Amino acid sequence: MLSILRTQSRPLFCAVMVLGMLWWVTEHPYSARQASAQTEAGPSSGNEVPTGGNEAAPTPAPALPNPDKSLNVLKLAIDGGIFMIPLFGLSILAATVVVERFIGLRQLKVLPDALVTELGQLGGAKGGFDPRAAYRTCQQYPSAAARVIRAMLLKVGRPLSEVEHTVKEASEREATKLYTNVRWLSLAANMSTLIGLLGTVQGMILAFHQLTMADPKANKAQILAAGIYVALVTTFAGLCIAIPAGAFAHYFEGRIQALFHDIDELVFNLLPQVERYEGRVRFGRQMEESEAAVAAPPAATVNS
Repeated sequence: MLSILRTQSRPLFCAVMVLGMLWWVTEHPYSARQASAQTEAGPSSGNEVPTGGNEAAPTPAPALPNPDKSLNVLKLAIDGGIFMIPLFGLSILAATVVVERFIGLRQLKVLPDALVTELGQLGGAKGGFDPRAAYRTCQQYPSAAARVIRAMLLKVGRPLSEVEHTVKEASEREATKLYTNVRWLSLAANMSTLIGLLGTVQGMILAFHQLTMADPKANKAQILAAGIYVALVTTFAGLCIAIPAGAFAHYFEGRIQALFHDIDELVFNLLPQVERYEGRVRFGRQMEESEAAVAAPPAATVNS
């Protein structure tokens, strides 16, 4: 677990920092603006009266009430309407997939360094490359690369074209497994944008409807402004989900491509060793039987 945190903490830390900054800007926009205005105006006010040398200082004017005009994010999210519910669900889905893919795309789960090292040692052994030993090594390090190499080793002795076709199918199968949850992340990014836009359109329709039904003496500009800023909440929430989700989906796609590029290089280095056995001997049936024997539970012994 510590190794996972060390290798994957930087992207997660950056994402948390960005979301925290967005939350702070949303929560305290008026406070920051008031502080900036006070800094520019300085401590003096228009109510001060110039005094002479021996005159008493004027009584300061009573301070005006300073109501808190900052936005309440929770209340604003509730006012956003029913479309905030699917957006909340998409945010949970995106966060879950991000954490799961950071764990699932570790080097240990896709291409272990120990597997590469031991296969390299087998390739440089004095007695030559032993497919049985390579197969047992792949069983010791279960991963995407090990499954691709095991599929290749089961075709030892067959024509090289058949071996290459098997490797290609196995690589595509493993890549599809790794891409499955990344597609959910891309779906969350696309759907959150569309749902946010749909919620805004609905909010705008309701705002103009309230404007038409309002009292002629009412402040229509204030009614319209209140409806519009609430209607924009869903678009803002959708973009807050879609932007990180799209960025993480692009990052995971690039990581998968880089890992399978390394797997292809490993297989390319092993193919000449496998090609030496073409038409001479076939180990596929023997290795399948040994694998089944290892997976089968031990038979119970009966005491006579």
